[in-house]
Order: sequence, then C-alpha cells, then structure tokens
Amino acid sequence: MTQQAIRKTASQSAVSGKNLFKPHPWHGLSLYTDSEEEVQAFIEIVPADAVKYEIDKNSGYLKLDRPQKYSNKLPCLYGFLPQTFSGDVIAEYTRQLLQRTDLVGDRDPVDICVLTETAITHGNIILNAVPVGGFRMIDHGEVDDKIIAVLRDDPVYGHMKDISECPEKVIDRIRHYFSTYKEIPADANGPGKCQIVGTYGRDEAFRVIDLCHQDYIRTYR
Repeated sequence: MTQQAIRKTASQSAVSGKNLFKPHPWHGLSLYTDSEEEVQAFIEIVPADAVKYEIDKNSGYLKLDRPQKYSNKLPCLYGFLPQTFSGDVIAEYTRQLLQRTDLVGDRDPVDICVLTETAITHGNIILNAVPVGGFRMIDHGEVDDKIIAVLRDDPVYGHMKDISECPEKVIDRIRHYFSTYKEIPADANGPGKCQIVGTYGRDEAFRVIDLCHQDYIRTYR
C-alpha cells in the first residue's frame, strides 16, 4: 500500500470513527441551543427512580450512585448542564453575595431541575429547557446552585418565563427535597447539611449559568 493510500485510509477511519462514539454528555454537548433563552440539559434522574443515578465523569456513562435513602422523591426531572463547572468564579461571586469567606465550588457541573407535565420514564436523555430561576444552595460549605427550568413547549409549564409564575407548592416541594435529602431522620432537629440560602429568578439563573460556563472554560480549555 502506498503512503498516499495509507493516509487516505487513516482519514476515512477518523471520519467513520466520529459516527462510532457518542459525545461525552458533560464535555461533548453544547450548553445553549440555537436560542439564547434555552439550554440543553442532560437528565440523570426522573421522579419514578428509586435509586440515584449520576454521570461517571471519566466515561460519560450513567452510573448507579446509591438507592434513594428515604421516602421523599425528587418531584421533577434532574440532571446537569453541559460545559458548566462550579469552581472559583461562581464561588467568589457567592462569597461576595453572602459576605462569607469560607465557600468553595463543589467542582461539579451545575445541576438543573426541569418541570414538565409529561411523564418521562427514564433518564440518560437530552432535552431543551428554559431556565426560569434557581436555588442558591450551600452543601457543607460548597456552592451547589440548582437551576430551575421548564421543558420547552411543555403544555402546562412551557409558557412560564420566571420562577414567580410557577406554582408555589411545586417550588416548595423541590426546595424541601434539597433541604432534607441528605439528613438522617433522627437528626432532623440538628443543623441541616444542605442549606438553601436564597431563591432567584430568570435573570440571576442566566448569570449563574454564565459564571459556571466561565469556570468550565478556565478549567477544561
């Protein structure tokens, strides 16, 4: 085989190889869709799940993390935003907001909760969502924001543009889940491990997403 033929074969293999391997959900997917108001979300967990799944950061496959500890279950779709990272940029921003010096980023992609009326029965999927707000959460001194979004074109939630338009009871259920999901019931009267220190609207949600995208660029590019 001539050198030219070898190069041609290698080139063809590289092109075909792109079709053989799926992109890593964290690093290989885009954060935003064609619309500046929408993001792509990778969904790990749905409300029916009795176990907690999470992405394996090395391989990109969904892995079993642990059974759900207690009876409360997440009342929405749950996953993360590609090409985001909770690092020094978002930590410094949160330190200034809360006037605290002890906070660091949790060094994970940013979590997202997606509201939908549609029954989606399994995770490991990509969807387009519209951020409407979020929770500013501190978990053992780590910044761990939860973005709240609605599924694009959802028949019940799809028209909503801000968290203030969402049913208060739905937001309360999500807030309660994250406030208690790591607590041992016997220690319910003790200090919470996870603290939601604020709820914010659409504009702040996009600010948090942008800062965490900056963190991702600084860390991985």
